[in-house]
Amino acid sequence: MRPLRELSLPELRARTSLKWSAYGPDVLPLWVAEMDAPLAPAVTRVLADVAASGDLGYPTDDGDLAAAFRAFARGRWAWEPGVALPVADVMTGVVEALRLTRRDVVIVTPPVYPPFFDAVDLVGARRVDAPLGGDWLLDLERLEAAFAAHAGRATFLLCNPHNPTSIAPGRPELLHVAELARRHEVRVVVDEIHAPLADPVRFVPYLSLPGAEDAFVVTSASKAWNLAGVKAALLLAGAEAAPQVQDLPPLVAHGVSHLGSQVQVAALTDGLEWLEAVRADLAENRRIVADLLDQHLPRASVVMGHDSYLAWLDLSAYGLGGEAAEVLRERAGVALGLGSPFRGGDGRGGPDFARLNYATTPEVLAAAFDRLGAVLS
Repeated sequence: MRPLRELSLPELRARTSLKWSAYGPDVLPLWVAEMDAPLAPAVTRVLADVAASGDLGYPTDDGDLAAAFRAFARGRWAWEPGVALPVADVMTGVVEALRLTRRDVVIVTPPVYPPFFDAVDLVGARRVDAPLGGDWLLDLERLEAAFAAHAGRATFLLCNPHNPTSIAPGRPELLHVAELARRHEVRVVVDEIHAPLADPVRFVPYLSLPGAEDAFVVTSASKAWNLAGVKAALLLAGAEAAPQVQDLPPLVAHGVSHLGSQVQVAALTDGLEWLEAVRADLAENRRIVADLLDQHLPRASVVMGHDSYLAWLDLSAYGLGGEAAEVLRERAGVALGLGSPFRGGDGRGGPDFARLNYATTPEVLAAAFDRLGAVLS
């Protein structure tokens, strides 16, 4: 089974989802976080059953999705979450969690997933940036300063694994974060949507840590099994935060798709072999991207962690004179993710950077880098 080796370019171009339809037919898309793979067989079976039965009514609150995730987390990380409320998608869950913390400041660590900034605005909070360090890891000194400056009135919104670097903080870093949050009475909300793609030995679910009892985590099978088009996610709570989630009105869970819940249960339960095959393909793709960068973009630098399928490119050495991703889309016919929307207040990231999604076939990667190299040489 080689999920990221199975689809041809014509098959991919026939797709109508955002990744393959947003730009012209000659553009090679390496931008939005979709994978170029067929579905896991377990998911395909559910879709066939639903199509045959017509079982596309309102979702039932039967706990199947929460139970499937608990079993997955127990087997993968030797940890089992407590309260788990279905929500429409991860960012909907993040917004609800931020509202539950009832804080007027939200601390973020840019460069970071741009909808984080929108979520802070949506809940009416003030954003405070604690940018990543020079090594692109959490800057714990900056975090401590931000926590101390806003003690008792802030929420820390963490991306784990981080987007766009694909780096998951290690246990010592996360323990430090939890200790700082407790000391300064800062609530923590964590987006763990990419977690199933991370190294299962190294990855640490935030709620598994001592000191995280008042935190919230939002997660989904959507990234790891490429299911963004069928909505479902889970809002998880530590023991102290659980009553807040249990008191949410039923309307919060109404955005979950019945189909989304069914396919995510199938993925989490019977899609583990497919997940490991994808992770193996991604590991090989990381080596391919490193070689292609050396060959075609030797002056670029890259941050490419092993915990998802995103790479963060620094193209400043090429002096493109604008938003690098836009320039390269126009000149090379390769769509990368824009760097500026990830940027925080200190300016790290920005137009000289671009996010690359390498969850595609080696043929698409080779063709894309050929184009980029021809322009940047």
